[in-house]
Amino acid sequence: MDPFLMDGELCPGYGVRIVFEDNHVLVAFKPAGVLSQADSSDAPDMLTILKDFIKVRDNKPGNVWLGLLHRLDRPVAGIMIFAKTSKCASRISEQIRQRKVVKRYRALVYGVPDKEGEYENFILKDSAANTVRVFDREVTGSKKAKLRYRSVMSSSYEDSGITLVEVELETGRSHQIRAQFAHAGHPLLGDRRYGREDRVKDIALQSFVIGFFHPVSGEYLEFDLPLPESSPWNLFD
Repeated sequence: MDPFLMDGELCPGYGVRIVFEDNHVLVAFKPAGVLSQADSSDAPDMLTILKDFIKVRDNKPGNVWLGLLHRLDRPVAGIMIFAKTSKCASRISEQIRQRKVVKRYRALVYGVPDKEGEYENFILKDSAANTVRVFDREVTGSKKAKLRYRSVMSSSYEDSGITLVEVELETGRSHQIRAQFAHAGHPLLGDRRYGREDRVKDIALQSFVIGFFHPVSGEYLEFDLPLPESSPWNLFD
């Protein structure tokens, strides 16, 4: 089957979209509020939504196999890769381990950071509270967290202004972007856990570029999301 693009919404109310699919791999858009994988709640999750859709679309009699290769936090929107075979899951997972998969994020942060820069801290995770703490030096149990960012444009907003930043991670720690920017004095809009109460409904954070080598053909594939026209991303208009 040739790769195909699908613009239609898969499940009414969820907004999940398939961006690319062939016999080996599937790339899909995860809206904010949808889990990457099912948990103890009854909240919708990407794996279940996509499996159910494929089962009906392809009239499959048994269970659909789909491999989850990475995760996005529930309040974060963005592009995700899924494997349709175990062999492809292994090959793409190896690319992730070798840092060959390209991931770029965009966020709206309070204030005006430098034009470009990097944050290097240490993150200590509290699994029970599902939160992290950021330190400027290593503490017992902490892990190094490093990212690079570029400020794209700034605008006046409330009392401190906002800036659109693009981010590349050198490490993949839990809540890393949210926690490190908050630690630097530039919390993300809509992030009530690490930031402040505001009128923005969802965290202004997206995984907007993802690139990888096709697990069978070896061709490099890259997908990107346009800047949303909806609030709060349209505050620069």
